[in-house]
Amino acid sequence: MNDAIAAVVAALKQLGLRWFVAGSVASSIHGLARFTNDVDLLVDLDERAVDVLAELVGKSFYMDASEAKRAIRLGRAFNLIHLASAGKIDIFPLGQDEFSRSELARSVEADWAVPGAVPGEAATRLVVASPEDTVLSKLRWYKLGGQTSDRQWGDILGVATRIELEWQYIRDWAPRLGVAELVDRLAAEVSAARPGT
Repeated sequence: MNDAIAAVVAALKQLGLRWFVAGSVASSIHGLARFTNDVDLLVDLDERAVDVLAELVGKSFYMDASEAKRAIRLGRAFNLIHLASAGKIDIFPLGQDEFSRSELARSVEADWAVPGAVPGEAATRLVVASPEDTVLSKLRWYKLGGQTSDRQWGDILGVATRIELEWQYIRDWAPRLGVAELVDRLAAEVSAARPGT
């Protein structure tokens, strides 16, 4: 999977597109590492970039350019399938809302290697959503999923218990994103997991 993400990142850089990694890879970097066979990338792109992107990754990935353009028009994700590993890269067009722009502005560089990778295998340098934005984004997905995914909550708690978060930033955004009650629950669980803090 490292080869897959490295190839896509190289293509995005060649196109001069701004991007960052979100989702489970971001929470694995900041919190509890776990295996995932897909990578979520938020990319500041429009339909004009699709054909060139498809050409740059064409030998290593399956990509349906017409479906990608349709997805961008609808504000939805499209995917690239790495032919060698069957790993999936989900490309989400970056929203034009204030939170999406904040995520992009606050993204940070980090090294990532697939959990369970061969010892000594080189990590991939990525731009990744900040810990706080990872928590907020995953809280939104958790809520959209009916608040039933133990895996999602575990990812969120993994970040929140391993990183000294900027709680004020999270609390400022939480009501605007509709997750204020979940942030209260998260803060309580973090306090319980860190007695005396």
